[in-house]
Amino acid sequence: MEPDQSEMSILGQSPNGKGHDLEDDAYVSMKTMAEELDTFDDPDAILENEEFLPNGDGRKPMRFTDFEGKTSFGMSVFNLGNAIMGSGILGLAYAMANTGILLFLFLLTAVAALSSYSIHLLLKSSGIVGIRAYEQLGYRAFGTTGKMAAGIAITLQNIGAMSSYLYIVKSEFPLVIQAFSRADPMADLWYLNGNYLVIMVSISVILPLALMKQLGYLGYTSGFSLSCMVFFLSAVIYKKFQIPCPFEEFSAANHTVSHLDIHLNVTDNHALHDNGLLHEVDDSHCGAKMFTMNSQTAYTIPILAFAFVCHPEVLPIYTELRNPSQRRMQHVSNLSILVMYTMYFLAALFGYLTFYGKTETELLHTYSRIDPYDTLILCVRLAVLTAVTLTVPIVLFPVRRALNQMFFSSKSFNWLRHVAIAITLLSLINVLVIFAPNILGIFGIIGATSAPCLIFIFPAVFYIRIVPKEQEPMFSTPKILAACFAGLGVAFMTMSLSFIIIDWTTGSSNSGGGH
Repeated sequence: MEPDQSEMSILGQSPNGKGHDLEDDAYVSMKTMAEELDTFDDPDAILENEEFLPNGDGRKPMRFTDFEGKTSFGMSVFNLGNAIMGSGILGLAYAMANTGILLFLFLLTAVAALSSYSIHLLLKSSGIVGIRAYEQLGYRAFGTTGKMAAGIAITLQNIGAMSSYLYIVKSEFPLVIQAFSRADPMADLWYLNGNYLVIMVSISVILPLALMKQLGYLGYTSGFSLSCMVFFLSAVIYKKFQIPCPFEEFSAANHTVSHLDIHLNVTDNHALHDNGLLHEVDDSHCGAKMFTMNSQTAYTIPILAFAFVCHPEVLPIYTELRNPSQRRMQHVSNLSILVMYTMYFLAALFGYLTFYGKTETELLHTYSRIDPYDTLILCVRLAVLTAVTLTVPIVLFPVRRALNQMFFSSKSFNWLRHVAIAITLLSLINVLVIFAPNILGIFGIIGATSAPCLIFIFPAVFYIRIVPKEQEPMFSTPKILAACFAGLGVAFMTMSLSFIIIDWTTGSSNSGGGH
């Protein structure tokens, strides 16, 4: 089999800068092409020209010749699963408490299926034009405007996600250290200062991982990050059978008594007073509901809608996948979504069945109400912090790639630029988290705008524009479904923005995203 004209047009220039004569090269062997590709070491250096972006005339899909991936199927699943998993998993039990088990299961299943369909649209568009960069799909569909829109959305969405992750490190890490060391929370100790800790974590852990040249190298840390969340899930399941309902609030005075309460099994409508006398307790909330609707139910829809945000990372992971094909990458995506779907549902179910109507918006805080010095829960909080920290480099890669696509698309790989972008991004995020934590509210608005674009709207409209009319007419079933999918994204965006505005005007904080 010999390369066709469209394949050779992608390599319009050789790595040494000399132009190819396409007529003379039309019969170059696949071996020669492979040798040229081995020297083309930049996955991000995509030349924007008419030859690389075909006009959708119905020709067969091109081979991917932008980069030779070497990442295994398993490592790709780890990386995409880590990209999906966010701190939003801590709020899913609260979502179930306000929807009921069956409604939550229906919504979670629907969102998982929609996320898989969205990735299908991205991969289908990518396969038709031979491009594995979100920004270049935007360029192919809408020119420079489309490329800049995709790049800006990815940049803002992921900077917001990284800021929220590091804010969690800043606020939670000192509390974990203080609980482990039993230090005085009012003491002025440097290791209890969240600002120092977030800088130390950024320099010692995040930056070295962010300097990796390829995303595939992070497969091992992603696997460890997912293991931390499996530990979190195991602890949630274990605690379901250890904590009675209703539970006793922790205080220094009744700490010993509450433990005695648990061991004596005094839980049937009575509890011990601090003086040892029995008194009636309210256990009306200690019952699971299959379906419920209340004032907070609507807020859970955006939380679930963005629970599987991974779309900025899909194409970079696709780029580095060994033996890439649309079918193989779809399997990676489906398996990653299935794993996270299972973890999400089990964490929400057992968290909810532990606290029922008393479940808080952040699950681990509910455990702290019982015993803030519980060693297992402290270890779980440390594991969640580790998982969140190891997610930051995965989220940083698409931002750097987007910046390269928007401003350096014709440049070859350069280590200085690679390192400079990573350091600049981490420095900016640290400054925001330390000096302007209130900016996270602004990122809430940005996330409510960019996430629906990246998950629903862009994949759908890119698909409609890129797939040739000869292959799928404008009013064909696939394109009608894609148009409806884009409309669903607009609805989610409107709903999320409305809830955020309501929160701001009422002073509450109920809405949130999956990350």
